[in-house]
Amino acid sequence: MKKVAVITGGASGIGYAIAEKFVKNNIQTMLVGRNKAKLREATCELGKLADWILCDLTQLDEIPGTVQKIIDKFGRIDILVNNAGVHLKKAMTEVTDKEYQDVILTNQTSVFCLTRSVAGFMQEQEGGCILNISSMASIYGLPYVIAYTASKSAIEGMTRAMAVELSPLGIRVNCIAPGFIRTNMSSVALDKDPERKKKVLSRTPLGRLGNPEEVAHAAYFLVSDEASFITGVVLPVDGGNSIGF
Repeated sequence: MKKVAVITGGASGIGYAIAEKFVKNNIQTMLVGRNKAKLREATCELGKLADWILCDLTQLDEIPGTVQKIIDKFGRIDILVNNAGVHLKKAMTEVTDKEYQDVILTNQTSVFCLTRSVAGFMQEQEGGCILNISSMASIYGLPYVIAYTASKSAIEGMTRAMAVELSPLGIRVNCIAPGFIRTNMSSVALDKDPERKKKVLSRTPLGRLGNPEEVAHAAYFLVSDEASFITGVVLPVDGGNSIGF
């Protein structure tokens, strides 16, 4: 029986790379997002094992119904990857209450709401895997990303709390903290700021940016049966950046 995976923000970047890895390994993969055109294009590229469903995760009351539709279609959800997120780069003193709350809503609250919904079905089927995507911002004191940092720090704490509560039910919960990964967005940002790029590479022992596929390899391992005794971990995939000097 094919496993069924749900990936939020799976139409581009790291999410797409994870979806591609899953599909190549015969996992039925459902992409969840709010951009219909991007979702259609991504599933077209991924092939017959990929599907999509429209859902604005900031509309919390839509989430249970979306999960139910996926269950109605496939009968189960074996893997949930909480990848969707938004970024806000702004001086802390200029961030408004609404801007802060909007980032928290997308990056943290919706993750809780979606995971709670999916975990209920995973408990009924007596097993499943949840993978959260954090960020190096959770361990560094990065300037100008206060809301993003708060949300990703919370994700790592939630991962541990979820693992303790859900693992006895057969549901493993883990997290990946990507470092500087070569996506369209990050590449453009770093290429425009040579000084920052130099700093990033100088403190990365492997001396380069990561590729989305390298995060996907780690994601696949953590949700696979080969990781059956691993739960509650936060795995950096960062070329050693978090321990670099």
